[in-house]
Amino acid sequence: MSDLKIALVHAGAREERQVTTGTKAWELFKDDDRVIAARVNAADGPSLKDLSYELQDGDEVEGVEIDSGDGHDILRHSTAHVMAQAVQDLYPDAKLGIGPPIRDGFYYDFDVETPFHPEDLEKIETRMRKIIKEGQRFSRRVTTDADALDELKDEPYKVELIGLKGSGAATGSTSEAIEGAAAEVGEGELTIYDNIRRDGEVAWSDLCRGPHLPTTKRIPAFKLMRTAAAYWRGNEKNKQLQRIYGTAWESKEALEAHLHQIEEAERRDHRKLGRELDLYSFPDELGSGLAVFHPKGGVIKREMEEYVKKRHIEEGFEYVGTPHISKEGLFHTSGHLPYYADGMFPPMELEGANYYLKAMNCPMHNLIYRSRGRSYRELPLRLFELGSVYRFEKSGVVHGLTRVRGLTMDDSHSYVAAEQAPDEIKHLLNFCLGLFRDFGIDDFYLELSTRDEANLDKFVGDDEEWAVATQVLADAAAESGLELVPDPGGAAYYGPKISVQARDAIGRTWQMSTIQYDFNQPRGFELEYQAADGSRQRPVMIHSAKFGSIERFLGVLVEHYAGAFPPWLAPVQVQGIPIAERHNDYLYDVARQLKKAGVRVEVDDSDDRMQKKIRNAQLQKVPFMMIAGDDDMAAGAVSFRYRDGHQDNGVSVEEAIARVVAAVESREQV
Repeated sequence: MSDLKIALVHAGAREERQVTTGTKAWELFKDDDRVIAARVNAADGPSLKDLSYELQDGDEVEGVEIDSGDGHDILRHSTAHVMAQAVQDLYPDAKLGIGPPIRDGFYYDFDVETPFHPEDLEKIETRMRKIIKEGQRFSRRVTTDADALDELKDEPYKVELIGLKGSGAATGSTSEAIEGAAAEVGEGELTIYDNIRRDGEVAWSDLCRGPHLPTTKRIPAFKLMRTAAAYWRGNEKNKQLQRIYGTAWESKEALEAHLHQIEEAERRDHRKLGRELDLYSFPDELGSGLAVFHPKGGVIKREMEEYVKKRHIEEGFEYVGTPHISKEGLFHTSGHLPYYADGMFPPMELEGANYYLKAMNCPMHNLIYRSRGRSYRELPLRLFELGSVYRFEKSGVVHGLTRVRGLTMDDSHSYVAAEQAPDEIKHLLNFCLGLFRDFGIDDFYLELSTRDEANLDKFVGDDEEWAVATQVLADAAAESGLELVPDPGGAAYYGPKISVQARDAIGRTWQMSTIQYDFNQPRGFELEYQAADGSRQRPVMIHSAKFGSIERFLGVLVEHYAGAFPPWLAPVQVQGIPIAERHNDYLYDVARQLKKAGVRVEVDDSDDRMQKKIRNAQLQKVPFMMIAGDDDMAAGAVSFRYRDGHQDNGVSVEEAIARVVAAVESREQV
């Protein structure tokens, strides 16, 4: 047998090896049970392979560990197959849809006569455990369209997917459905995976591009989570199927940690806390995705808006204002029509012209820039606005405050000479990170979104413009020292962007700020400035939304703090608690002094007992309580109680007020 030259890659190191023809990938990793697949950089490009892959001359091979991103996807995709096998074992008439991995889990769609119930999930889990224990082998085989159609003739949805293969006929499908279909058929050759028992019998088969785990026994921990209805390929014109969601992890400990995080996330759900703390609501009379802020929520919103406005001015921005509606032509000039038409509310016809609710502020800021001649001496010119915009999000993705249809953006646009762009982007990035730290969020990484090289018709501008813009953003990100994650295809149609991804108190990731490099709109609006040599030059436009939107960031903060805001953001900073009715007037006088010092205070003069009043203040997550009885009145003091239950008795009113003011001014959590 002849020798093959391959390279084994690990942690950036490369080791040249010689192996014999017929060597499988698993033989390179037989001493590392964490490796479940291989990443192979072959002559036809990089791809993920099963460990049963036969090595070829010149291959560069890297092990895929089960706890990596790709490892999680492979584990979850394999678990989805086991679930589908279990469902068809228990419900033989069930027809298969698609079953891709998704963030933190997987799902599979089924066409069944009767919807699944919670007790069905228990039965399916039991059957899955039996399949896992059997150690069935995932075996890949290449097939033809004709053979696959014959083999899967009783699976109508698989037959449809084979017909879509390579046709691009995913019209009407959601992006999630398209990705799920790609996991089934992919591009190029068609493959089927068989689950093979130890005696060689094929237990179950599915159309799939893989890769998969070596055997079902390599599934360490899983749980089925819930069921839902889902239209086939995400299109409401298609039949409604039954979807089962599940999750799978590299260890029982990792699964338990994930389930704990879900419980904690439910406790912190900003929609639930918004009701309990009387912050905001989503009246049906207004429509989906439109929030109203109650007085307490309005306090937080006002604090956020005033602070971000103050910080923008300190950073050299000029505050502007623009209307909520515009003629259609403005959005053609900016390029948003037709590229962004699906994200905008339908037009209104007025006085013979079409008007749109604005979905972005940038076109109007361009009009401000263009309102008079500009000199290089004015650059960078920084415009900022708290602008209300309206986006027609699909009803299925609207979610509390974090995905709304009416939002307020802390939106800025910097107009700079091309040579000023790198420094301006660094300035904006530092501004964003500093702002998040002010609000108690300090765990970040960056994402660099670039154009989709396979779909260049979705983006404007030439190759050189995109290369320059992308490099400027990449350099600024690298200089920040933060982790940088690539996001190919995630750019806006007019240019690449950096987004700040922040982790909250329980480790979840949220997209926050975006910084976008735009060479298109200055061209469309014919923006110019007079350079030092007297020539007319075109500026670069840099978009930046620090919070993303006020609504989204407020929702994130509610969940980050579980509603227990730091004192400076708390709607009520002090709750006065009189022990008896005769102590009311004394605490109202203390409250007047607190208000004079700029503190938000309420006095609970209800008939409830003191312990009930304390409990109510704790449920409302008020940072401080001032309790007063006879001894306190006589001494001009209060019992000063913190949100965590710690209490100092006999604190003078003057000192108590000073404590609160100091805590508010520090902007720190207590």
